[in-house]
Amino acid sequence: MKIIALILLVPLAFLSYPAVGEDAAIPDFELAEEAVRRGEILPLATILEKVSAVQPGRVIEVEIEMEDGIRIYEVELVSPDGRLLEVELDARDGTVLSLDEDD
Repeated sequence: MKIIALILLVPLAFLSYPAVGEDAAIPDFELAEEAVRRGEILPLATILEKVSAVQPGRVIEVEIEMEDGIRIYEVELVSPDGRLLEVELDARDGTVLSLDEDD
């Protein structure tokens, strides 16, 4: 019984990782740490300072994504008046690319 459970659980453990690719088995936070160390992207603290200078609010989620070949910080926050906003910044230099109200 234990062997069957192990056989069933092992494949499920791999579902949390991206399928195939150069960085398939490396967690996102490690990829981000390496990119900061190499100077490819700004640290999150710097990005959050830039966001608060443009739009104050309570940050609820941050993601790093690739768009058109560049890394983007996507920051979701709740403004002081209760609106859900999304700020996208170029991860290399912190330039604000967009500020939109989110649904």
